[in-house]
Amino acid sequence: MINEIEALLDQYVEWLKDKTNLRQVTDDWVEITTPYLDRHNDYLQIYAKRTGEGYILTDDGYVLRDLKLSGCTLDTKKRQDLLRITLNGFGVQLNSEALQVRTSPDNFALRKHNLIQAMLAVNDLFYLAVPMVASIFLEDVTSWLDLHAIRYTPRVKFAGKTGYDHVFDFVIPKSRAYPERIVQAINVPKKSNIQNLVLQWFDTRDVRPPDSRMFAFLNDAEAKITSSLLDALRNYDVRPVPWAERETVKDELVA
Repeated sequence: MINEIEALLDQYVEWLKDKTNLRQVTDDWVEITTPYLDRHNDYLQIYAKRTGEGYILTDDGYVLRDLKLSGCTLDTKKRQDLLRITLNGFGVQLNSEALQVRTSPDNFALRKHNLIQAMLAVNDLFYLAVPMVASIFLEDVTSWLDLHAIRYTPRVKFAGKTGYDHVFDFVIPKSRAYPERIVQAINVPKKSNIQNLVLQWFDTRDVRPPDSRMFAFLNDAEAKITSSLLDALRNYDVRPVPWAERETVKDELVA
């Protein structure tokens, strides 16, 4: 089984390499097109520049500019705080409107991965612009956990088997009755977000206790979640929990 998982992880790394394209855009800057998709189903692009003994990696302001053009401004304190917390979770800085990291040759792959994950997380803030959203889904999940006195640690970072870091919304520690439980809140349960969670869990689960469980809370307030997305999660041992059905897992999380 270990050899099988190692082979699959090797395939994942090869996929990342094969689906990444490079283009020299100026004498100093190289454009990196990644296989990760934003909400427009466009491939995310970042830019790399050598500086001294290391490199600067940046999205050149793409994500925040795109949010503004889509009607989502992050000009309130609450949204600025959410942006800061999101970026801090990945070790990413904000340089004017650009998301940016500095890296050495030794940790280039890890820092590149963290920048892309931060771009995907900030990109998802677009859904704050929808008037019908009365509150951030993550806040709803947090309030529900607090209401039922469920013990948790928020925004926990785990290193996966590939060496890449992954941030999960909540970790509920092991108890006498249940093993460690990891909870992720997915505000927009679409294919790309489900795939991203599956890849995170696939990379992480072998370095966690063998009986750890993964729960995905899915916001179904705006649209019904398709059976194909639910099956995709179950196929990778992720327990899907549509928000309307959250009480069905309360006992598993309280204990």
